[in-house]
Amino acid sequence: MPKPSQLPAGHLLVDRGEALASLDGIRSGHAGTGVAKVAVVSGPAGVGKTAVALHWAHRERGGFPDGQLYADLRGHDTDDPVRPVEILGRFIRAFGIAPERIPAGLAERSALYQSLVSERRLVIVLDDALSAAQVTPLLPASANSITIVTSRWRLAGLLMRGARGVRLEQLSTDAALQLLERTVGDERVRNEPDAAAELVELCARLPLALCVAAARLATRPNWPLSEMVDALTHERRRLTELSVEDDMTIQAALMLSYHELSPDEAAKVYRLLGLFPGDTFDSWSAAATVALPRTQVRPLLEILTDANLLDDVPGGKYRFHDLTRLHARELAEQNESETTRDQTLRRALDWFLCTTATVNQVVMPYRHVIRDAVVHEPAEPVTFTDPAQALDWLELEFRNLRAAIRTAFERDLFPTAWQLVDALWPLFLYRGHHAERLEVDRLGLAAARACSDSPAEAKMLNRTGLALRALGRLDEAADDFRRALDIWHREGNRRRILGSRRRLGLIEMDRGHVEEAIVLFREALDGYHAAGEPRKVALLLCDLGDALTEKGREAEAVACLAEAEDLLAGQDDPYNRARARVLLGRAQAGEPETAARLVTQGLEEMRRIRSETGQAQALQALGDLALRDRREEDARGLYQEAQRILAQRGARSRQLDDRLSRLGGT
Repeated sequence: MPKPSQLPAGHLLVDRGEALASLDGIRSGHAGTGVAKVAVVSGPAGVGKTAVALHWAHRERGGFPDGQLYADLRGHDTDDPVRPVEILGRFIRAFGIAPERIPAGLAERSALYQSLVSERRLVIVLDDALSAAQVTPLLPASANSITIVTSRWRLAGLLMRGARGVRLEQLSTDAALQLLERTVGDERVRNEPDAAAELVELCARLPLALCVAAARLATRPNWPLSEMVDALTHERRRLTELSVEDDMTIQAALMLSYHELSPDEAAKVYRLLGLFPGDTFDSWSAAATVALPRTQVRPLLEILTDANLLDDVPGGKYRFHDLTRLHARELAEQNESETTRDQTLRRALDWFLCTTATVNQVVMPYRHVIRDAVVHEPAEPVTFTDPAQALDWLELEFRNLRAAIRTAFERDLFPTAWQLVDALWPLFLYRGHHAERLEVDRLGLAAARACSDSPAEAKMLNRTGLALRALGRLDEAADDFRRALDIWHREGNRRRILGSRRRLGLIEMDRGHVEEAIVLFREALDGYHAAGEPRKVALLLCDLGDALTEKGREAEAVACLAEAEDLLAGQDDPYNRARARVLLGRAQAGEPETAARLVTQGLEEMRRIRSETGQAQALQALGDLALRDRREEDARGLYQEAQRILAQRGARSRQLDDRLSRLGGT
């Protein structure tokens, strides 16, 4: 199992020996007590909470050999804070657990996370927390690890449960001067001691404001400190007149740094990226958003990073500090026309939609993705070398994509919102994310209804129905499938009507109503035969063969499944080829060696393509074969393994529940 190493690079730190000693004490003070070690580093914005947490974590990571976890909880960002269930998913994946094996619910994810960390020695940094409730599910229960939480709030709820607080205040004057010396050079500070002293007071001795101001001085070695003092004094006076209170000091430093940006394109890129609908961006998405070539954008991003207006993060990405993002967005509101702001946001959303559509082409080339909401085609589209790389991108960008969907919905760009949801299907099919899936799909449904697009509404009803079916909520799933069917009838879309009938047949199979399922499958199969759609015919033959096997009509099932295999041989659809092989083996239970060989081949293919659902189906089929041979213990073990896989991804199967119930196993 891999050891996570997620800590971002540390920041310059001065005069925080007392805070670091407090963290040392929290680590050693709980030794041998069995009590979880949790520190809450709190203080005002810009005081250096993250710098302290990361400095200590980097310094002490040798004492935590099993790895380091880090999460930015975005508690004070312009967008919604990150939910604990999402962070749990990220942490679990960091231990090498396949995404499709991660359960959906918060309680299930929390239990899996605790089992992974209970015997490990880890240092965990939870940055920018909003509340104790956001943090609590992420805390290891054992005393082997230490968790450092940073927040503008003291988080009394955590302190009441045994966490220890570390409060940060502004730097002392001497420490602030030391920080200035280390960033601009001690000679400049010695040459202008009065100006240096005034500068650190203008920055309120806050590390963030000092670093932003010093970044401008560092790039201008001949600029006297007194000029910076004059400029900062003027900026603070202007902000005071505008009634900017809480973050006036930091805002003044940001404005001064912004005014000194060169070339002018850097300032414009800063403003426009403040409108970007997501937490992080790279040179591809930034270039598309600001409508500049990547070769031009990359050095501009570095200029903004050097000016401490952007942070660089692993993977070639960048992000704003929450205050800096707000500052950039306010400047865009003041300096860019409404048309420019709207086009900037639209370019970012279109880039997400185009790139996500490309993922579909690579992973599921047979799938037609609607993307007619796109207005701005990216000048430099992203390409992928294989399906795994495409899915990795989709998973890495999932939080940004969700933010993009919400932004599109809030801006009444309803076609963009539902088309983005539709294009996320490969992620849900192959990588799970069931905790987030239903919420996303329902937002897509609301968007489709808001733009009065009946076909889009029906597509989204199918998506919410599939999400509900995966969660075992069969009655709700059937309701959504029927609503979709009603729309397709009104639209006169025969092909879609057949698809809805097939989905209702799957619900009947889940309920154990096999005869009803067979009727629905045959109706859909006849329609697809008439329409000349070989892949759809093959899928229905698989469904029908499965149902016939369930009823003990093996000869009919084998004929259906053999035909399905032949049809799928020419299709770029490895999942359904493996599924047909598993079902064919199950149908040939009367020939045990042949049956076991076919099902095992299908299981190996499902493992190769990392389909957890497919693996569960194959294990259930092997359990059926074992039960037919009266190997009840083997069957119970195989059913339980299949059930465990489904439970880990937030899904369930009533067929498996019934089989285990009959065997007396759970």
